[in-house]
Amino acid sequence: ILAGDQAKFGQPEINLGVIPGAGGTQRLTRAIGKSKAMYLCLTGDMISAQQAERDGLVAKVFPADDLVEEAIQIGDKIASKGRMAVLMTKEAVNASQELPLSEGLRLERRLFHSLFATHDQKEGMAAFLEKREPNFQNK
Repeated sequence: ILAGDQAKFGQPEINLGVIPGAGGTQRLTRAIGKSKAMYLCLTGDMISAQQAERDGLVAKVFPADDLVEEAIQIGDKIASKGRMAVLMTKEAVNASQELPLSEGLRLERRLFHSLFATHDQKEGMAAFLEKREPNFQNK
């Protein structure tokens, strides 16, 4: 998740007499820990993009005027990687929020091993050993 430097984050629902819905209490706690989530949910306070980055809620903060350009550059960088590895990485990281650690490790191991059947894994390893950029073909 990327944020513009003027972005604000919070759970203001308490100010309306309700609790954060749509998983807000559960997902925020997993993202930033119980103490910080409790504080935000109970006070309705907002935090800055910079604080959200320090708390691990966002990955990077950019000047608002540069945000779209930076997001495109990051997207291009991700798109240059092997598609199957990107998809499986997203699956494993997303599952980490839902699975017990033992199940997450089992999933990660299965995905990791399955990538050794792909052309892109062989190309990536060869490129590393040959000290060159890989030419992934999404196979």
